[in-house]
Amino acid sequence: MSLCADCVKGVRHEGTLEGQLENIGGIECYTATPAGDFPKDKVLLFLPDAFGISLINSKLLVDDFARNGFKTVAPDIFNGDPVPEDYLDSKRQFSLADWFKTHAPEHTRPTIDKVVTALKEQGVKHFAATGYCFGGRYCFDLAFDNVVDAVVVSHPSLLKIPEDLEKYAKNSKAPLLINSCTTDSQFPLEAQAQADQILGGGQFAPGYKREYWDGCTHGFAVRGDLSDLKVKQGKEGSFKAAVLWFKQYL
Repeated sequence: MSLCADCVKGVRHEGTLEGQLENIGGIECYTATPAGDFPKDKVLLFLPDAFGISLINSKLLVDDFARNGFKTVAPDIFNGDPVPEDYLDSKRQFSLADWFKTHAPEHTRPTIDKVVTALKEQGVKHFAATGYCFGGRYCFDLAFDNVVDAVVVSHPSLLKIPEDLEKYAKNSKAPLLINSCTTDSQFPLEAQAQADQILGGGQFAPGYKREYWDGCTHGFAVRGDLSDLKVKQGKEGSFKAAVLWFKQYL
């Protein structure tokens, strides 16, 4: 498994942050809480791309989910060592292969598990997960273990196709929404078609849907150039689709 060049490209977004950094189970997390009443036994896990929770784009999305009624927790799954955000708009090359050596599942999944355990100790009983790029891999893994009640992935990375799709169909009970796009070497058109063949048409009883955002490239849902109308529509549309999915299933 490997990441691609588009995993470390994109545009830095702007906005005023409303959440806060919080230590949960010994892990730094960016959290955002709805302003009004909300179910205290439910949490949406936000699993970021390779830039982690340091990138403002991800924090803004966490805030947006909270505004829509979901207590949202984004763990620092890279343990303080994400891809430096300076590479986002730089012409310098970042060695993803070297970085990945210390950011494999054995380094990152235990971090997520610590946060889930701590939240359970706080009284959380139901989890959903949304993952972007790198984080999409872990949404699948959490679903395989039936840790989460609902999943949304946007341009997921690191999946084995069709094996992970088949495993999802066999092992998971979590309804799955996939936000896909036109240009994506990590989840290309062929993989999108296989997802529909394996999970679509009512074959996956818990629920399956794939959204397709035309004219968008891998990373659009979190790092897209909002001056491009199609990318803006994809970014905003994929977020709306995620909110509706979680309102239905979490």
